[in-house]
Amino acid sequence: MSRKGCSPDNSAAEGFFGRMKTEAVYPEHWEQLTCRQVMEHVDTYMHWYNHERIKQSLGWKSPVHYRMQQGLAA
Repeated sequence: MSRKGCSPDNSAAEGFFGRMKTEAVYPEHWEQLTCRQVMEHVDTYMHWYNHERIKQSLGWKSPVHYRMQQGLAA
């Protein structure tokens, strides 16, 4: 757990949630959704983020594709 008010302690999580807010949260009208719909939206985003969203630092591959190439995923 990071220290209070010290986001560099948890920069990977901070970066992920910042990207999720920008790419998935802010464009939506959340007040019209039920809690279940919000959870489904987050699940869909996380699947897209791991399986389809490519990253330059991973050689323009998705995290799952990169791990499979490295022999780190089933």
